[in-house]
Amino acid sequence: METHIQVKNLNAYYGKQQALKNINIEIPKKQITVIMGPSGCGKTTLLKTLNRFFELNEDTHLTGEVLVDGENIYDKEVDVTEVRKCVGLLAQRPSPLPMSIYDNIVYGMHIHKMKKDRREYKAAVRHYLEIAGLWEEVQKRLHDPATSLSIGQQQRLCLARGLAVEPEIILGDEPTSALDPISSQNIESRLLELKQQYTTVIVTHTLRQAKRLSDYVIYMYMGEVIEAGPAKEVFGNPQHERTKQYLEGLF
Repeated sequence: METHIQVKNLNAYYGKQQALKNINIEIPKKQITVIMGPSGCGKTTLLKTLNRFFELNEDTHLTGEVLVDGENIYDKEVDVTEVRKCVGLLAQRPSPLPMSIYDNIVYGMHIHKMKKDRREYKAAVRHYLEIAGLWEEVQKRLHDPATSLSIGQQQRLCLARGLAVEPEIILGDEPTSALDPISSQNIESRLLELKQQYTTVIVTHTLRQAKRLSDYVIYMYMGEVIEAGPAKEVFGNPQHERTKQYLEGLF
């Protein structure tokens, strides 16, 4: 297992309340890692420490390290904008920008000055919409408002927009929880295809989804990592009693 993200002695706080307690994990490269556990156990907090979204909340602080490719993203010399470009986030609910479908895709590329001319932008828009499985549905309405899309289409648009800035890592905070079953299946299919190119870390409340998607599993309880390992081992032969209880539906 080649490690892409390493978390060392991580503690996170909202004010005086400790949300994460001494987290030490290694997340494998170009696999899907699923973070699971009961509500309020720190899953989303852990996810958002991986791209420094955690610090966007007021009165937060953390100790420890998050290493991406061996570099601590919380080092004072690290550019937070570059961190968030490298580590994209797909949120629970889609958040298209208040502009056209086309402009949603090119927005990040403009900011980072990634293309030279209009032709390159047009080619990139088609490319990333195809990756997200959306091109056939929107190719004749690229200049319509992104908000005119269904919620499932909006989530795929947000995926395409995130991929357009060429991240290394995709984070998903329950990315299908607001979607209907067909749209959820579409997003899952895209994530499975994308793991050949990207390291993916997903928070889910759904045990069945965790089993469908995961190569590697992190089980959390009360702000701590209880168990972590390859999905086949955790689901097939959990080592910790709390993990066994969760998998049996007792939590």
